[in-house]
Amino acid sequence: MTAPNPQEVKAWLLGLQDRIISALENVDGKPFLRDAWERPEGGGGISRLIEEGNVFERGGCNFSHVTGAKLPPSASAHRPELGGQPWEAMGVSLVLHPRNPYAPTVHMNVRFFSTSTADGKPVWWFGGGMDLTPYYGNMDDAKHFHATCRDALQPYGDDLHPKFKKWCDEYFYLKHRKEARGVGGIFFDDFNALGFEKSFEMTRSVGDAFLAAYLPIVNARKDTPYGERERDFQAYRRGRYVEFNLVFDRGTLFGLQSGGRTEAILMSMPPIVKWRYDWHPEDGSAEAALTTDFLPHRDWLAE
Repeated sequence: MTAPNPQEVKAWLLGLQDRIISALENVDGKPFLRDAWERPEGGGGISRLIEEGNVFERGGCNFSHVTGAKLPPSASAHRPELGGQPWEAMGVSLVLHPRNPYAPTVHMNVRFFSTSTADGKPVWWFGGGMDLTPYYGNMDDAKHFHATCRDALQPYGDDLHPKFKKWCDEYFYLKHRKEARGVGGIFFDDFNALGFEKSFEMTRSVGDAFLAAYLPIVNARKDTPYGERERDFQAYRRGRYVEFNLVFDRGTLFGLQSGGRTEAILMSMPPIVKWRYDWHPEDGSAEAALTTDFLPHRDWLAE
Protein backbone atom coordinates (compact mmCIF):
# COMPACT_ATOMS: atom_id res chain seq x y z
CA MET A 1 0.00 0.00 0.00
CA THR A 2 1.32 3.44 -0.95
CA ALA A 3 2.50 5.47 2.03
CA PRO A 4 0.78 8.83 2.62
CA ASN A 5 2.47 11.82 1.02
CA PRO A 6 1.49 14.95 2.98
CA GLN A 7 3.52 17.27 0.74
CA GLU A 8 1.58 16.11 -2.32
CA VAL A 9 -1.67 16.82 -0.48
CA LYS A 10 -0.43 20.25 0.62
CA ALA A 11 0.54 21.25 -2.92
CA TRP A 12 -2.89 20.32 -4.24
CA LEU A 13 -4.68 22.18 -1.43
CA LEU A 14 -2.74 25.37 -2.12
CA GLY A 15 -3.53 25.11 -5.82
CA LEU A 16 -7.21 24.50 -5.05
CA GLN A 17 -7.37 27.61 -2.90
CA ASP A 18 -5.82 29.69 -5.68
CA ARG A 19 -8.22 28.37 -8.33
CA ILE A 20 -11.29 28.96 -6.16
CA ILE A 21 -10.27 32.49 -5.19
CA SER A 22 -9.56 33.41 -8.81
CA ALA A 23 -13.03 32.20 -9.86
CA LEU A 24 -14.78 33.95 -6.95
CA GLU A 25 -13.01 37.25 -7.66
CA ASN A 26 -14.30 37.03 -11.23
CA VAL A 27 -17.85 36.62 -9.88
CA ASP A 28 -17.63 39.42 -7.33
CA GLY A 29 -15.40 41.92 -9.08
CA LYS A 30 -13.51 42.74 -5.89
CA PRO A 31 -10.25 41.14 -4.69
CA PHE A 32 -10.02 38.89 -1.67
CA LEU A 33 -7.73 39.93 1.18
CA ARG A 34 -4.69 37.67 1.59
CA ASP A 35 -3.45 37.12 5.14
CA ALA A 36 -0.63 34.62 5.76
CA TRP A 37 -0.16 33.58 9.37
CA GLU A 38 2.01 31.38 11.55
CA ARG A 39 0.98 29.34 14.55
CA PRO A 40 3.39 29.36 17.53
CA GLU A 41 2.60 25.73 18.33
CA GLY A 42 3.49 24.66 14.80
CA GLY A 43 2.37 25.38 11.25
CA GLY A 44 0.34 28.19 9.80
CA GLY A 45 -1.85 29.05 6.87
CA ILE A 46 -3.22 31.54 4.36
CA SER A 47 -6.58 33.21 4.91
CA ARG A 48 -8.37 34.69 1.89
CA LEU A 49 -11.33 36.86 2.87
CA ILE A 50 -13.83 39.23 1.32
CA GLU A 51 -16.14 41.62 3.18
CA GLU A 52 -18.69 43.99 1.67
CA GLY A 53 -18.10 42.67 -1.81
CA ASN A 54 -20.41 43.26 -4.74
CA VAL A 55 -21.85 39.74 -4.49
CA PHE A 56 -20.44 38.27 -1.30
CA GLU A 57 -21.33 40.15 1.86
CA ARG A 58 -18.73 38.04 3.64
CA GLY A 59 -16.77 34.99 2.66
CA GLY A 60 -13.48 33.25 2.98
CA CYS A 61 -11.42 30.40 1.63
CA ASN A 62 -8.70 29.39 4.05
CA PHE A 63 -5.74 27.06 3.79
CA SER A 64 -4.16 25.75 6.98
CA HIS A 65 -1.38 23.31 7.80
CA VAL A 66 -0.95 22.87 11.52
CA THR A 67 0.85 20.42 13.79
CA GLY A 68 0.69 19.63 17.47
CA ALA A 69 2.28 17.55 20.18
CA LYS A 70 -0.97 16.22 21.64
CA LEU A 71 -4.21 15.47 19.82
CA PRO A 72 -7.06 17.62 21.28
CA PRO A 73 -10.27 16.07 22.64
CA SER A 74 -12.47 17.07 19.69
CA ALA A 75 -10.32 14.98 17.33
CA SER A 76 -9.82 11.95 19.54
CA ALA A 77 -13.31 11.54 21.00
CA HIS A 78 -14.18 8.84 18.48
CA ARG A 79 -10.65 7.40 18.48
CA PRO A 80 -9.59 7.44 22.15
CA GLU A 81 -6.49 5.35 21.44
CA LEU A 82 -5.05 8.36 19.60
CA GLY A 83 -5.54 10.81 22.46
CA GLY A 84 -2.43 12.77 23.34
CA GLN A 85 -0.51 11.72 20.21
CA PRO A 86 1.45 14.09 17.91
CA TRP A 87 -0.60 15.10 14.88
CA GLU A 88 -0.62 16.97 11.59
CA ALA A 89 -3.66 18.46 9.85
CA MET A 90 -4.08 20.40 6.63
CA GLY A 91 -7.02 21.52 4.59
CA VAL A 92 -8.96 24.12 2.65
CA SER A 93 -12.18 25.40 4.20
CA LEU A 94 -14.61 27.74 2.50
CA VAL A 95 -17.80 29.58 3.47
CA LEU A 96 -19.57 32.19 1.33
CA HIS A 97 -22.43 34.42 2.47
CA PRO A 98 -23.88 36.28 -0.53
CA ARG A 99 -25.71 39.53 0.08
CA ASN A 100 -28.71 38.58 -2.06
CA PRO A 101 -31.14 36.47 0.01
CA TYR A 102 -32.00 34.39 -3.05
CA ALA A 103 -28.36 33.31 -3.42
CA PRO A 104 -27.61 30.52 -0.94
CA THR A 105 -24.79 30.32 1.55
CA VAL A 106 -22.36 27.52 0.76
CA HIS A 107 -19.73 25.61 2.70
CA MET A 108 -16.97 23.32 1.41
CA ASN A 109 -13.89 21.78 2.93
CA VAL A 110 -11.35 19.11 2.14
CA ARG A 111 -8.73 18.01 4.64
CA PHE A 112 -6.04 15.49 5.48
CA PHE A 113 -5.12 14.35 8.98
CA SER A 114 -2.29 12.14 10.17
CA THR A 115 -1.08 10.87 13.52
CA SER A 116 0.07 7.57 15.00
CA THR A 117 -0.84 5.11 17.69
CA ALA A 118 1.15 4.93 20.92
CA ASP A 119 3.25 2.09 19.45
CA GLY A 120 4.12 4.16 16.36
CA LYS A 121 1.68 2.78 13.79
CA PRO A 122 0.76 5.48 11.23
CA VAL A 123 -2.87 6.57 11.19
CA TRP A 124 -4.26 8.90 8.53
CA TRP A 125 -7.50 9.86 6.87
CA PHE A 126 -9.18 12.32 4.52
CA GLY A 127 -12.36 14.25 5.17
CA GLY A 128 -14.48 16.87 3.51
CA GLY A 129 -17.61 17.65 1.59
CA MET A 130 -19.86 20.55 0.67
CA ASP A 131 -23.36 21.66 1.57
CA LEU A 132 -25.83 24.31 0.46
CA THR A 133 -27.86 26.57 2.78
CA PRO A 134 -30.59 28.50 0.94
CA TYR A 135 -32.83 31.11 2.50
CA TYR A 136 -35.38 30.85 -0.29
CA GLY A 137 -35.44 27.33 -1.62
CA ASN A 138 -35.05 26.57 -5.32
CA MET A 139 -35.58 23.06 -6.67
CA ASP A 140 -33.28 23.51 -9.67
CA ASP A 141 -30.45 24.71 -7.44
CA ALA A 142 -30.80 21.78 -5.04
CA LYS A 143 -30.87 19.24 -7.87
CA HIS A 144 -27.85 20.75 -9.60
CA PHE A 145 -25.82 20.87 -6.41
CA HIS A 146 -26.59 17.25 -5.49
CA ALA A 147 -26.04 15.99 -9.04
CA THR A 148 -22.58 17.58 -9.12
CA CYS A 149 -21.70 15.95 -5.80
CA ARG A 150 -22.93 12.58 -7.07
CA ASP A 151 -20.91 12.86 -10.29
CA ALA A 152 -17.74 13.71 -8.35
CA LEU A 153 -18.04 10.50 -6.32
CA GLN A 154 -19.38 8.14 -8.99
CA PRO A 155 -15.98 6.91 -10.28
CA TYR A 156 -15.04 5.65 -6.79
CA GLY A 157 -18.04 3.46 -6.03
CA ASP A 158 -21.81 3.49 -6.40
CA ASP A 159 -22.21 3.36 -2.63
CA LEU A 160 -20.28 6.54 -1.82
CA HIS A 161 -22.80 9.20 -2.80
CA PRO A 162 -25.77 7.68 -0.90
CA LYS A 163 -23.52 7.12 2.10
CA PHE A 164 -21.96 10.59 2.09
CA LYS A 165 -25.30 12.27 1.35
CA LYS A 166 -26.86 10.56 4.38
CA TRP A 167 -23.82 11.46 6.49
CA CYS A 168 -24.22 15.10 5.47
CA ASP A 169 -27.94 15.08 6.32
CA GLU A 170 -27.19 13.67 9.76
CA TYR A 171 -24.15 15.85 10.46
CA PHE A 172 -25.54 19.27 9.46
CA TYR A 173 -28.59 18.88 11.67
CA LEU A 174 -29.51 21.19 14.53
CA LYS A 175 -30.66 18.72 17.15
CA HIS A 176 -32.04 21.39 19.46
CA ARG A 177 -34.13 22.81 16.60
CA LYS A 178 -34.99 19.43 15.05
CA GLU A 179 -34.24 20.78 11.61
CA ALA A 180 -31.55 20.58 8.94
CA ARG A 181 -29.20 23.49 8.41
CA GLY A 182 -29.88 23.51 4.68
CA VAL A 183 -30.54 21.19 1.75
CA GLY A 184 -27.40 19.15 2.36
CA GLY A 185 -24.79 17.83 -0.01
CA ILE A 186 -22.07 15.38 0.96
CA PHE A 187 -19.90 14.87 4.03
CA PHE A 188 -17.22 12.31 4.84
CA ASP A 189 -14.58 11.88 7.51
CA ASP A 190 -12.01 9.31 8.63
CA PHE A 191 -11.82 8.08 5.04
CA ASN A 192 -8.93 5.83 3.98
CA ALA A 193 -10.81 2.82 2.62
CA LEU A 194 -9.36 3.09 -0.90
CA GLY A 195 -5.72 3.39 0.15
CA PHE A 196 -3.82 6.66 0.01
CA GLU A 197 -3.69 7.22 -3.76
CA LYS A 198 -7.35 6.50 -4.50
CA SER A 199 -8.61 8.15 -1.31
CA PHE A 200 -6.64 11.26 -2.24
CA GLU A 201 -7.96 11.08 -5.80
CA MET A 202 -11.52 10.92 -4.52
CA THR A 203 -10.92 13.89 -2.23
CA ARG A 204 -9.47 15.86 -5.14
CA SER A 205 -12.55 15.06 -7.19
CA VAL A 206 -14.77 16.50 -4.44
CA GLY A 207 -12.70 19.66 -4.01
CA ASP A 208 -12.36 20.21 -7.75
CA ALA A 209 -16.15 19.88 -8.17
CA PHE A 210 -16.98 22.82 -5.92
CA LEU A 211 -16.91 25.56 -8.56
CA ALA A 212 -19.09 23.53 -10.92
CA ALA A 213 -21.54 22.91 -8.08
CA TYR A 214 -21.88 26.48 -6.84
CA LEU A 215 -20.98 29.06 -9.50
CA PRO A 216 -24.00 28.39 -11.75
CA ILE A 217 -26.26 28.87 -8.71
CA VAL A 218 -24.77 32.11 -7.43
CA ASN A 219 -24.55 33.55 -10.94
CA ALA A 220 -28.23 32.76 -11.53
CA ARG A 221 -29.42 34.25 -8.21
CA LYS A 222 -27.10 37.17 -7.40
CA ASP A 223 -29.14 39.76 -9.31
CA THR A 224 -32.64 38.63 -8.26
CA PRO A 225 -34.64 41.63 -6.98
CA TYR A 226 -35.27 41.64 -3.21
CA GLY A 227 -36.40 43.95 -0.42
CA GLU A 228 -36.17 44.41 3.33
CA ARG A 229 -38.49 41.47 4.00
CA GLU A 230 -36.13 39.07 2.29
CA ARG A 231 -33.07 40.57 3.97
CA ASP A 232 -34.77 40.31 7.36
CA PHE A 233 -35.59 36.64 6.83
CA GLN A 234 -32.06 35.97 5.61
CA ALA A 235 -30.63 37.45 8.81
CA TYR A 236 -33.01 35.34 10.90
CA ARG A 237 -32.05 32.11 9.12
CA ARG A 238 -28.37 32.97 9.36
CA GLY A 239 -28.80 32.57 13.09
CA ARG A 240 -29.21 28.84 12.52
CA TYR A 241 -25.88 28.80 10.74
CA VAL A 242 -24.17 30.43 13.70
CA GLU A 243 -25.83 28.05 16.16
CA PHE A 244 -24.61 24.99 14.28
CA ASN A 245 -21.04 26.20 13.85
CA LEU A 246 -20.58 27.17 17.49
CA VAL A 247 -22.40 24.22 19.06
CA PHE A 248 -21.83 21.20 16.83
CA ASP A 249 -19.21 21.74 14.13
CA ARG A 250 -16.18 19.50 14.68
CA GLY A 251 -13.89 21.68 12.58
CA THR A 252 -14.67 24.79 14.60
CA LEU A 253 -14.22 22.94 17.89
CA PHE A 254 -10.96 21.34 16.74
CA GLY A 255 -9.57 24.67 15.59
CA LEU A 256 -10.39 26.43 18.85
CA GLN A 257 -9.20 23.56 21.07
CA SER A 258 -5.96 23.14 19.15
CA GLY A 259 -4.98 26.80 19.46
CA GLY A 260 -5.77 27.67 15.87
CA ARG A 261 -6.08 31.21 14.60
CA THR A 262 -9.41 32.50 15.86
CA GLU A 263 -9.96 35.01 13.04
CA ALA A 264 -9.53 32.26 10.44
CA ILE A 265 -11.68 29.75 12.32
CA LEU A 266 -14.57 32.18 12.78
CA MET A 267 -14.49 33.59 9.25
CA SER A 268 -17.50 31.33 8.61
CA MET A 269 -19.74 33.59 10.70
CA PRO A 270 -22.21 35.70 8.67
CA PRO A 271 -21.88 39.48 9.10
CA ILE A 272 -25.53 40.33 9.88
CA VAL A 273 -27.63 37.95 12.01
CA LYS A 274 -30.90 38.21 13.94
CA TRP A 275 -32.61 36.07 16.55
CA ARG A 276 -36.29 36.30 17.50
CA TYR A 277 -38.26 34.67 20.26
CA ASP A 278 -40.43 31.82 18.99
CA TRP A 279 -40.99 33.43 15.58
CA HIS A 280 -42.68 31.51 12.76
CA PRO A 281 -43.26 32.57 9.15
CA GLU A 282 -46.79 33.02 7.83
CA ASP A 283 -48.36 29.81 6.56
CA GLY A 284 -48.16 29.49 2.79
CA SER A 285 -45.42 32.13 2.46
CA ALA A 286 -42.15 31.72 0.59
CA GLU A 287 -40.41 31.88 3.96
CA ALA A 288 -42.52 29.02 5.34
CA ALA A 289 -41.77 26.93 2.24
CA LEU A 290 -38.12 26.74 3.24
CA THR A 291 -39.06 24.75 6.35
CA THR A 292 -41.85 22.69 4.84
CA ASP A 293 -40.46 21.93 1.37
CA PHE A 294 -36.68 22.17 1.51
CA LEU A 295 -35.24 21.45 4.95
CA PRO A 296 -36.77 17.97 5.47
CA HIS A 297 -34.33 15.30 4.28
CA ARG A 298 -35.18 14.00 0.82
CA ASP A 299 -33.63 12.37 -2.25
CA TRP A 300 -33.26 15.41 -4.49
CA LEU A 301 -32.13 13.35 -7.47
CA ALA A 302 -35.23 11.16 -7.43
CA GLU A 303 -37.57 14.11 -7.97
